[in-house]
Amino acid sequence: MEIRLDGTVMLVTGASSGIGEAIARHAGESGAKVAVHYNRNEKRARELADSIGNGSDCFQADLEEPSNARVLFDSVVEKMGKVDVLVNNAGIFFDSPVDLGSDEWLEHWSRTQAVNLASAAMLCHAAINHFRSQAGGRIINIASRAAFRGETKNYLAYAASKGGMVSLSRSIARSFGKENIKSFVIAPGWVRTPMTEEILDRIEKDMIENELALGEITLPGDIAPLVVLIAGGRLDHATGCTIDINAGSYMR
Repeated sequence: MEIRLDGTVMLVTGASSGIGEAIARHAGESGAKVAVHYNRNEKRARELADSIGNGSDCFQADLEEPSNARVLFDSVVEKMGKVDVLVNNAGIFFDSPVDLGSDEWLEHWSRTQAVNLASAAMLCHAAINHFRSQAGGRIINIASRAAFRGETKNYLAYAASKGGMVSLSRSIARSFGKENIKSFVIAPGWVRTPMTEEILDRIEKDMIENELALGEITLPGDIAPLVVLIAGGRLDHATGCTIDINAGSYMR
């Protein structure tokens, strides 16, 4: 069953590589006009938007400053006329052992919460008010299995930020469903992306594979089709849910 997104405007944060790039490409193949958010890699974002077509364009914002998230959303609406689907995918994580000095550890914590949670929340805030003006829309938040099972000791900030994203998404679903605003969470485990490549290379391959029920690590292309399915309205009655995509490494 083909999902078509013709006429749909989708804003994807962190779309210049990894999961976000795969989502943007798959949405474009389904007919969506994609707002490709990037922070530093303008060339890659521009090439992606041009290759997607459908009137897609790229938009810069440094989400370590949450107020930039609102500027980003408004810029997309001004350029593209509307947003129908918001995909909060942008995220960072730091290797932050607890024996770091307090100032450095807190800096890592604050920067992680700013990008992963505060800016995502600002985008949700903007989207909710925009969706009210156009009789509805969908929010898809890319969280992590870490929100549910916790994370290893060096990534406490990352797990906390993703847990907050899940609670935020559920609260939106409960509060605004009657206004035709739906909210979903996708919770990946390890995904082979440029951001995780360095960490994955440091971890013993056998340790990763032993976590998985499947025989290979998740790829960005394993996540993108689900985003398109949700964006197309086929899962609206699952609003508020979290869908795990982690190769069977964590089951709830």
